[in-house]
Parts: sequence; C-alpha cells; structure tokens
Amino acid sequence: MTVLEETTGEPTGEPTDARGRVAELHEIRAQAVAGPSEKATEAQHAKGKLTARERIELLLDPGSFQEVEQLRRHRATGFGLEAKKPYTDGVITGWGTVEGRTVFVYAHDFRIFGGALGEAHATKIHKIMDMAIAAGAPLVSLNDGAGARIQEGVSALAGYGGIFQRNTKASGVIPQISVMLGPCAGGAAYSPALTDFVFMVRETSQMFITGPDVVKAVTGEEITQNGLGGADVHAETSGVCHFAYDDEETCIAEVRYLLSLLPQNNRENPPRVDSTDPVDRRSDVLLDLVPADGNRPYDMTKVIEEIVDDGDYLEVHERWARNIICALGRLDGQVVGIIANQPQVLAGVLDIEASEKAARFVQMCDAFNIPIVTFLDVPGFLPGVDQEHGGIIRHGAKLLYAYCNATVPRISLILRKAYGGAYIVMDSQSIGADLTYAWPTNEIAVMGAEGAANVIFRRQIAGAEDPEAMRQKMVKEYKAELMHPYYAAERGLVDDVIDPAETREVLAKSLAMLHTKHADLPSRKHGNPPQ
Repeated sequence: MTVLEETTGEPTGEPTDARGRVAELHEIRAQAVAGPSEKATEAQHAKGKLTARERIELLLDPGSFQEVEQLRRHRATGFGLEAKKPYTDGVITGWGTVEGRTVFVYAHDFRIFGGALGEAHATKIHKIMDMAIAAGAPLVSLNDGAGARIQEGVSALAGYGGIFQRNTKASGVIPQISVMLGPCAGGAAYSPALTDFVFMVRETSQMFITGPDVVKAVTGEEITQNGLGGADVHAETSGVCHFAYDDEETCIAEVRYLLSLLPQNNRENPPRVDSTDPVDRRSDVLLDLVPADGNRPYDMTKVIEEIVDDGDYLEVHERWARNIICALGRLDGQVVGIIANQPQVLAGVLDIEASEKAARFVQMCDAFNIPIVTFLDVPGFLPGVDQEHGGIIRHGAKLLYAYCNATVPRISLILRKAYGGAYIVMDSQSIGADLTYAWPTNEIAVMGAEGAANVIFRRQIAGAEDPEAMRQKMVKEYKAELMHPYYAAERGLVDDVIDPAETREVLAKSLAMLHTKHADLPSRKHGNPPQ
C-alpha cells in the first residue's frame, strides 16, 4: 500500500503487490472524486452553486453514473501549469440513466481551473460526444466554465472547434441539452446555441459573447453580467434560453422531465406511456373557454390543458414570443408537439420572433419523430415598418419551410380566425397537413370581413346615402357568402367540422391512425431554408 503526496497526487512509494496496487487505485480515485480541496467546494456552495458531481447525481438515476477518463490530466507546461495537474482536468464525463434510459453527460468542475477548457479537457468532451452519437443516446452538458484556458493558447481554442463540429454532427441525430449553471462567455456560448434546448438558472448563469467590461470599453454602456446575459434576458428578450429556473435542483429536475418526452435518437419514437386519462373524455368546458366573438381574447393554454393527458404539458420558450405557444405533451400516452396561437398576446398574430420560435420547434419535432398538432386562431401577420424592415417575409418563410419539410404526422385544428397568409403558413391542408379539423366557430378567409368589404365594395359604400349602413350590410353579406363555418369544409379544405367537446378524442384517434405514416423527401444533400 502507498500514500499519495498531497500537493502533486503522485504516489510516495511503489506498492509491492496486487492488493497494494488496488489500494493505490482507490486512493487516487478518492482524490479525483473529492476534487481540489474542501475550501474550493465551500466557495462553490457559497455562490449558491452545486459541484459538478452533485449536479450529475441530481440528473441521473441513483448509482447509474459510469465515469470516463476520471484519471485524465493535462500535459501542458509553462505559466505554472506543470506544477498543477489535477485529475479530471476540470471536466467530468460519462454516462448513466434517466428513468432507465441511457444518457451521456459532461459537467464542468469550476473548482479546477475555473472549469476552463484546455486540450485534455476538450479531448474528454470530444470523446463523450462521439460515444453519445455512436450509442444513439441524448447528451446533456452541465456548463459552468470560464472559457478557454488562456495558458494553453490556441490549443484550447481548437478544442472548442471540435465541440462545435460534433454539436453540428449530432444535430437532429440525438437530443442535445445544454444546462447553464455558471458563466459562459465568448466563443464557448456557441456550443449551447447549437444544441436543441438551453436551460439557465437565475442569478448564477450568464451567457454573452463580449462581457460587460468589453461592452463598456467599446460602446460606453454600463451593464451588469445578469443584465447583459442573465437567464431572464435570454428567456424573455433574446430567445437564446428555452427554460429559466430559480435554482439548480428545479432546473435539473425539469431536464429529467424533458428527457422523458424525447426519444433516444432520430431512429426511435418518443417513449409512450399508459394513460389513465380516457381518450373519449368530453371537454364541454371548451365551449365556454373560447368566445365565438373573434375580437375577444382568451388564454390558449387553458385549451391545451383541457385536451392533453391530465392537463400536463411542458411549454418551450414560455416567456419569449408569447404570441405563439410551443409545447410538448401527451395525447393517449403518445408524445406530441403542440403549436398554438395565443390570442391573449398581440391577438395571436405572427411576427418575426413568433415565426422563428415556431419554425425551430417544428424542425425539432420532425427531427425526433414527434407528431405535430397545430391550434389556429390567427388574424394574420403583424403589420408595421419595423416588421417589414426586420425581414418578416424572410422570417415568416422559415415557419412555412419548416412545416412543408416536416414528414411526421401533422394535424391542424382551426378554433376561430384563420386569415390570409398566416392561415396558410400555420400548417394548412394546402402545405401538407395530414388532417385538418375546425370548430363551428371557425372563420377561414383571405382577411377579416370588415377589411374585405372595404376593398370589394368600396365604390358602393362611398356612393351610398348612408356609407356606414352600406358598409355593415356588405360585411354581413361577405360573411354569409364566404366566411360561414362550413365554407372550407364544403370545398374539401377542412376534413371535418367537429364538436369542440370531442376534440381530444378526435385528435387521439387521428394520431393513432397516423402512427405508421411514412413519407420520403426528395433525394438531396440538404435544403436551403430561408435565414
């Protein structure tokens, strides 16, 4: 048996037999697990942050974690690095299970070099990413690092390049989830941006390309780290963050919940569960939730709660582009992606941010074999100079492209308004929806009756003795002729007009029928979607 020298971690003497070798191994492993020092652990806890291993324990099923390259150490020299060579090199990598299914993980250990990425550190991450891709299992990164290890120079930067390349290779193949639990600055922020979902914790996690000091030096603006790139900023303003929570425990618990809704890879379907919520449960409350008057707002989340299993769903980007809802839930135990206009915010119109948000969600669902259900109540695209100059045409086309390119089962339901180009873009039958349903309150038209009457009958209205009375007459006539609830159904543009109370049953049965849907895209290297 040997004793490890405290400062270097090197054995002080050679063991003489196999038992001594094993004892030495256990001592080395204990040191690697313990980390650099109790003081460093206390400093991490003082910031309100957990250690890397504590985070992994929360994420994975108890006792399931299998570490890879625990004994890895850097080989760099200069700037004092040769005197400090801790095991793990500041990142813990391996795999375990979440609800019994394999998940790969890497976690920066801020206690070692501030979690900064060096050559050995990067190589460990590259290896676990390659393993995840090869095994066809999700990859979760628990990020808490200070960027590139400056002492190692360009080798550290090259390490980031390898991560980005693998993020791109894994995109649409395995779910990638980034959990931001500390700082993430400079080029390092691009890895989370390439993944499918980004989680953040308020006050303790930040993401930015250039920090507050650089911003002040270049622009003169003074701002805090959280004000520049905190969780609330990215959840509400930039859209970089999909989920934001107050503490790490809640955040990591929600990561586990999200993983339960995703398949292992793009060759599998999402996990199905037995539902105790009856498929044929009537929802008469829907008759009162949605006002027949198209100008009255309501909360679309209440509609979703009434239709999905047990009212349970996970909203993605809940606080960004709130005029559209993107969520994952279950219908009869089957995972579905839900996209819905939100009449409570901007009357549910489509704008630049809503189009981007929904387009990325559609692409994610299609990549991972998640059927898409779309709830329409959309009066059109948001008008305005800012929207036009900001590229609403280009951004709106992203959503159109995503829907047209999706081969998963697609069902659309028109609750109320469906006007103009926004109706077409929101997965209408004409762009490939497999089934299209409508409630008796639907109004499908090129535009609202008032606007249409003003265009079509402008001469009659202008020449009438009572223009307002004539305008009201023409509006009523237009509604009766072209906007009655059965107009689209009579022309085969809607498959059926259904009783709102039967929506859950109709959708569940339709999804069951479409479960074996198979569709091929034309042979090509890849499309060229609008950017």
